[in-house]
Amino acid sequence: MDQPKYVYAFEEGNADMKFLLGGKGANLCEMTGLGLPVPHGFSISTDTSRYFSANNDYPEGFQNQVEENLNKLEEKTGKKLGDDDDPLLVSVRSGAAFSMPGMMDTVLNLGLNDTSVRGLIKQTGNDRFAYDSYRRFIQMFGKVVLKIDGQLFEDAIIDMKKVKGVKQDVDLTAGDLKELVEIFKAIVNNNTDIEFPQDPLEQLDYSIKAVFESWNNKRAKNYRKHYKISDDLGTAVNVQTMVFGNKGETSATGVAFTRDAATGEKVTYGDYLTNAQGEDVVAGIRQTKPILEMGEDFPEAFSDLMTALDTLENHYRDMCDTEFTIEQGQLYMLQTRIGKRTAAAALRIAVDMEKEGLITKEEAVMRIEPDQLDQLLHPRFDPESQIDVMAKGLNASPGAAVGKVVFDADAAEEMGEKGERVILTRWETTPDDLHGMIAAQGILTSHGGKTSHAAVVARGMGKPCVAGCAALNIDVKSHEFSINGFVIKEGDIISINGTTGEVVKGSVPLVAPTPTPELKTILGWADKIRKLGVRANADNPEDASKAREFGAEGIGLARTEHMFLGDRLPIVQKMILGSEEEQAIALVDLLNIQTNDFVGIFSAMSGLPVTIRLLDPPLHEFLPSEEELMVEVVRMEYEEASEGDLKEKKDLLSRVQTMTEANPMLGLRGCRLGIVRPDIYEMQVRAIMEAACDVKAQGKDPRVEIMIPLVALDTELSYLRGITEKECEDVLEKRAMKIEYKIGTMIELPRAAVTADEIAKYADFFSFGTNDLTQTTFGFSRDDVEGKILARYLDRKILKSNPFETLDPAVVKLIDMACTMGRETRPDIKLGICGEHGGDPDSVRACHQIGLTYVSCSPYRVPLARLASAQAVLEEKVNTSISA
Repeated sequence: MDQPKYVYAFEEGNADMKFLLGGKGANLCEMTGLGLPVPHGFSISTDTSRYFSANNDYPEGFQNQVEENLNKLEEKTGKKLGDDDDPLLVSVRSGAAFSMPGMMDTVLNLGLNDTSVRGLIKQTGNDRFAYDSYRRFIQMFGKVVLKIDGQLFEDAIIDMKKVKGVKQDVDLTAGDLKELVEIFKAIVNNNTDIEFPQDPLEQLDYSIKAVFESWNNKRAKNYRKHYKISDDLGTAVNVQTMVFGNKGETSATGVAFTRDAATGEKVTYGDYLTNAQGEDVVAGIRQTKPILEMGEDFPEAFSDLMTALDTLENHYRDMCDTEFTIEQGQLYMLQTRIGKRTAAAALRIAVDMEKEGLITKEEAVMRIEPDQLDQLLHPRFDPESQIDVMAKGLNASPGAAVGKVVFDADAAEEMGEKGERVILTRWETTPDDLHGMIAAQGILTSHGGKTSHAAVVARGMGKPCVAGCAALNIDVKSHEFSINGFVIKEGDIISINGTTGEVVKGSVPLVAPTPTPELKTILGWADKIRKLGVRANADNPEDASKAREFGAEGIGLARTEHMFLGDRLPIVQKMILGSEEEQAIALVDLLNIQTNDFVGIFSAMSGLPVTIRLLDPPLHEFLPSEEELMVEVVRMEYEEASEGDLKEKKDLLSRVQTMTEANPMLGLRGCRLGIVRPDIYEMQVRAIMEAACDVKAQGKDPRVEIMIPLVALDTELSYLRGITEKECEDVLEKRAMKIEYKIGTMIELPRAAVTADEIAKYADFFSFGTNDLTQTTFGFSRDDVEGKILARYLDRKILKSNPFETLDPAVVKLIDMACTMGRETRPDIKLGICGEHGGDPDSVRACHQIGLTYVSCSPYRVPLARLASAQAVLEEKVNTSISA
């Protein structure tokens, strides 16, 4: 039986093999096939990674395949690993199926040792370059492979520059770097139980294992969790011949995008550095130069790069992100991938490429990640506000943010978990800062360019980022930074504008953004494709108007309880606790108030359906706290308050206590409240219909849908439907008007789902309240489990995803069952969801597959739901064609 193949030369693969060779390896193979100047190499498959993770060892025959491919690589290059005459040097890089920039490990210049460094000097005649490469290798190998604190190496470099009286790394001489090599080897010897390995094959073995192990490092796991990438995919390892951008002024290295990753403009975008290696560009150690200036320094290589970029974009039919090196005037392409971009750029690129004939409208719709649209909905600085700009950096990721300054990722995460808004402020971020970046509102760095780690990761997350703010001087020990005469301490509030690069003292008012023309174009195409309707959850005219602006086709949930708060609370409390006369007066007051509320919503949504949920939460939620009242009674007794005041307070406490429930979320709420206190529901229904009549009298078109919550029994709905119809007809008769209305229910209990055929006899529509349906299906209390249980369930893979963010498969089954049974009873029944899941792309996909009529979500998620529902149709077409 033939052994499985674990290692592939670049000539043996292609871009379609990304799940086997990782995105990087597959694209290196593809570029090789296109005839682009790619240094020779080979890829180790993700199968090997998965085996290694499971067994902490290589599969049988793997090392033989590595040796065979290494021999072939030596034949192709005419060089030999470890040779003292003409040594082969290689890089060892990770490469997952989905791009995870900076999350896993890389080793460069592998193959250098005390012998081969002499061969490198012999071949190049440049002993400074050779020892610079050697010290870089020891430093990277020590940090990445041997897990030595990287600061030890950085401190040694700083000390060397002080001793030699120079400021930049490039000012160190060959002799200085040779000294550093010995210092670095001593650091390895003193901080591990091994000496720095001189055998190149041993170096390679160590490095391959280190890359495999980096798949499971903390930052990689955090990244996969944030972007919902499976932990089971594993990473490939790419072993590639080294080319050097640090061979003097005729060499360089850089990163180039085929279009502007921030705006989407069709212009080459990126950075490069002369006489540098790749990590120098992304690490922000030196100030980079814009890619378009490269034509002045390297005209021939720049021309070749422009040709390569055109070839790649036309081949992949998408914006490409590339890494390249120029070695003594010769261009080499080291990597390409589909480039990460801001939401605005993604939309512009998709629309422009459709105009250019590169892609279809359907492909353009599929090119946009629904979650990316949130980026367009982030706030910006209020243009009317007066701002105190302290400095400007690079506008690395658009949007604006306000928060407290923090200087380390752990503090950002801790404060973020407490609900505090923070701006992570760093010299430059590293992959180890990912958890802090996730928690922060925005990122500010003093170094790095638009392709630095901070910029790339922030853009991918949709967080504002100002990078390379040279005036920013951070003093971590003093917990403060200075910037153009300002001194800002940790915990002080600043504002950043990632669109302009401004760093502002204090809190700047933010305003909501508006859709771009490209967003409207993409969503217009999506609307012609999708089958699901999209509504919004809105409780006031302002939210309703915003929802309509974002393309909502109605209100799927108006929560009337939100209208009972604020200055109306005393009236509500009288309705609950007052005498019969006081309750009646309170209900009249609330009738007038609620009528005005509903007039505003119906007017904003004229011509579109508005689903109004009758009062749902337990009444005690509107009452004073029992604990606070008890404390108040004790205080009054201690202070010897008047007998009358004390009795009044005790009576109030007694009435509150009579309404206290052991489990209020499963107690007197929803339809049960309507049955026990029908006067409340009667008032609300009358207010709804009075408002509808008022709006119709203004020449508008109210579309009324009344929703009765928390039904478990068909008899509950039958009873309340009778009350609701009577109130509606009384108002319409009194006003001498005809207005169609629908009465439906919220399915949020498993019993309702499994008896949906009976409940549908009395329902014109079902709206699935997926928040409560998830709670009751799991037996979870959301407020408790999200803080105490879910994180562990997710970390330990007991749950694949948070069921309150993405519909759980069991909940999907209940919804599917209820829809099927409901249609059997009432074929024309409307079916929707109105929980938070209506704005989650995976949940929207499930709703499409079930065949719901609509989803409803927050106004700012409406564009996302419109896009996701169209993508669900297109994905279904692809899957159908594949299965056929």
